[in-house]
Amino acid sequence: MATATSNMHVAIAKPFTFPSCEVSKSSVAVFSGGIREASWTKLKSSCHISSTHVISQNIASSPVKFNRLVTKAISESNDTKPLPGLPIDLRGKRAFIAGIADDNGYGWAIAKSLAAAGAEILVGTWVPALNIFETSLRRGKFDESRVLPDGSLMEITKVYPLDAVYDTPEDVPEDVQSNKRYAGSSKWTVKEVAESVKEDFGSIDILVHSLANGPEVSKPLLETSRYGYLAAISASSYSYVSLLKHFVPIMNPGGASISLTYIAAERIIPGYGGGMSSAKAALESDTKVLAFEAGRKHRIRVNTISAGPLGSRAAKAIGFIDMMIDYSSENAPLQKELSAEEVGNAAAFLASPLASAITGTVLYVDNGLNAMGVGVDSPVFKDLNIPRDNQR
Repeated sequence: MATATSNMHVAIAKPFTFPSCEVSKSSVAVFSGGIREASWTKLKSSCHISSTHVISQNIASSPVKFNRLVTKAISESNDTKPLPGLPIDLRGKRAFIAGIADDNGYGWAIAKSLAAAGAEILVGTWVPALNIFETSLRRGKFDESRVLPDGSLMEITKVYPLDAVYDTPEDVPEDVQSNKRYAGSSKWTVKEVAESVKEDFGSIDILVHSLANGPEVSKPLLETSRYGYLAAISASSYSYVSLLKHFVPIMNPGGASISLTYIAAERIIPGYGGGMSSAKAALESDTKVLAFEAGRKHRIRVNTISAGPLGSRAAKAIGFIDMMIDYSSENAPLQKELSAEEVGNAAAFLASPLASAITGTVLYVDNGLNAMGVGVDSPVFKDLNIPRDNQR
């Protein structure tokens, strides 16, 4: 099993420094793009800055240090006071994200966006990658990518070893039990991890499935073995059923569960083989059924995000991810490279009360590529006046 073929680079706001004043930190994020302004409703000192004015115009004489402005809502010192607008507020919520093994994919991006909105973060990491991940985290190798919009670092409360291919200890074959890559780790099957989370924290509010693996992904479907096909289904789609089955009893009513899918579930993507397209199709179908069952029995919402191509380490194992990124930028309605942050922010929205009536949905976060019926970069269309983004 491998971690998801998805991850992120969240926009980083460097801390602003002003003489004799300190800006209040925020634990609530309002996600928006394209606006290079920052406003504050209250500062923790005697100085005051008028809201909604461009910083570079109003504090020209003060030493200001910044690399990039990111528009976020800054909370009052009183966290109970409502914020203006529609904030994504996940304070007091706890999320378990399955499938993070580095700081480069969609799973990490989702964790950062949830943390920026105030959620507590728990992580499930594939057992063979656990030691490297925890060591990198401990030694500060991820510190740069842990930076949240308010300048603080994302905190991961606990990392659990996890192999979502196995539901219970009885399912683990002898060769895996004796494998040195699993030595030193225990309680890493889905059932055991859910029990450990319950013992440690009691409950969670958000469950994220960021897992995908197909051992024969580079093979055409006609050349895929039964083993390869079923392995892709097991790791990439049934693992979500199993996670929800074992975690839903400890999820608080009104909680949300999110997975990651890909357009290959619905369209032909040559090169995405080995049963992976079938696994993603199963995942999308299961999302609807699970939304009904988990909604009726537990009041849990279930959605999946169909994310566009991202050059994460896991995705590069497919071998043609760079081509898919280029294809998307040439043919999608929005001609830009997709960032992992955009997928993370979409996940934060789906996990929030703002999406309280949304369940059983495939949410496309792919610059609109899913809407296209043809590739407009084809020579066939050379004589058509195809609109292009001239500001790229």
